[in-house]
Amino acid sequence: MNQHYILSINPQADYEWERCVLRNPITGEHPDLLRAIAESIGKQPGSHLIKVSINVEILETVPYLPESTVNSSLHSVSQLPTATNLLDKLDKSQKASINR
Repeated sequence: MNQHYILSINPQADYEWERCVLRNPITGEHPDLLRAIAESIGKQPGSHLIKVSINVEILETVPYLPESTVNSSLHSVSQLPTATNLLDKLDKSQKASINR
């Protein structure tokens, strides 16, 4: 059975538990790996020596952007021209064709 999770790695997180987070992509909940293992053996009573194999396949990657990079990106977006600024640069015939 395949399970899909989102693994977020943030080496600059304020708290250690935020540096590596595994979540369900739909619900956002942390997976209960102990429950999944118990269900795979049928919840048989007793102590079990088990072998757990983890095969990870990366389906998609979104690169980590440090906070300073995000802030500078937001700053550069705020400097983009607005629709009003662009309209001011049009001549009368161009404005008339837009208003039709």
